[in-house]
Amino acid sequence: MLTSIKGIPVWAIGDNAVAISAGATVYKAAKLYIGSTGNVTVTTSGGDAGVVFTAVPAGTVLPVLVTAVTAATAGGLVLIS
Repeated sequence: MLTSIKGIPVWAIGDNAVAISAGATVYKAAKLYIGSTGNVTVTTSGGDAGVVFTAVPAGTVLPVLVTAVTAATAGGLVLIS
């Protein structure tokens, strides 16, 4: 199902997960699944901006709650609440 987060189109994956791309900000902090290896820059739920995770392996769930993805070379990003 196509939906949006703050006007950015995303594909809903399930009741508690949604695909997301770099540049998106979310209403509720969520964990972030990385579908393909790469870098990802996020803002944490604690307000820390520009936190960079480097060479994150595919299949990783980042151990932080994020409120924004500001840049990414990683693909297949999915928010999990």
